[in-house]
Amino acid sequence: MMVEVVEVSPRDGLQNEPEVLSTESKVDLIRRCIDAGARRIEAVSFVRPDRLPQMADAEAVMAGVPRRSDVSYIGLVLNRRGLERAIAAGVDEVNCVVLATETFSQRNQGVSVDEMTRAWLDIAKAAHAAGLRAGVTVAAAFGCPFEGEVTTATIAELVRRLADGEPDEIALADTIGVGVPAQVRELVAVVTAAAPGVPLRAHFHDTRNTAIANALAAVEAGVMVLDASVGGIGGCPFAPAATGNVATEDLVYALNRSGYSTGLDDRKVIEAAAWIGGRLGKTSLPAALGRAGWFPGERR
Repeated sequence: MMVEVVEVSPRDGLQNEPEVLSTESKVDLIRRCIDAGARRIEAVSFVRPDRLPQMADAEAVMAGVPRRSDVSYIGLVLNRRGLERAIAAGVDEVNCVVLATETFSQRNQGVSVDEMTRAWLDIAKAAHAAGLRAGVTVAAAFGCPFEGEVTTATIAELVRRLADGEPDEIALADTIGVGVPAQVRELVAVVTAAAPGVPLRAHFHDTRNTAIANALAAVEAGVMVLDASVGGIGGCPFAPAATGNVATEDLVYALNRSGYSTGLDDRKVIEAAAWIGGRLGKTSLPAALGRAGWFPGERR
């Protein structure tokens, strides 16, 4: 069975790194991810440059990426202006993020949950009219760094409201890496009931070493699309101690050994991770597979 892995290192991976890479390096990272087999890539974010200088060159990145019929580029947008930029830049999909709690929403986006929900509904309508896929991510779905636990009832109600935008996909994000498999299974069931028929995607951070277990629990619960970042780079710049995303190479290993295919070449993913680690000046990365290697021996 195939599990689709959305490569998020060019956006969610780089946005939390102190180094601001050149446009050429970002495009090179995307090329390396494609060469490793990635076919959906979260490439850019159309947000205010003063808030995220790492993403200030979104248009230039999109102008340089390889254009292939089998590769879909995702751009993150938070308002109509961001959507207009995304459309002009030629993305294939847009993703909007709605925080699950008021405090985090105000700190991350400067608006209330209700305001961001209305923004999503506007974005979704306009994106669909422009012929783009539109997905929405429920961030901090598993817990908030400011308000603590987030109830399943809160997520269910929010998802029901977001579903009015007819999303092509709903993603559940463990933005600060606090979730556990039991919680994953419960949330997937709740969201499936709240938005029947809408494909689900999951986004895990490995802050507390639970990301792989959570990813496998999500797949077992019926989620067939997972986000990952080469080397495990990234995080949320507006959440205290929110460390990296689940590493693409580690996720590929766990899925493969569990009987799932991803279409990704683990060796090329490791090579891409080592390359971006060098560009970021890192002597080591969170990912384990680059250090430990495949088992049992090199995969052919």
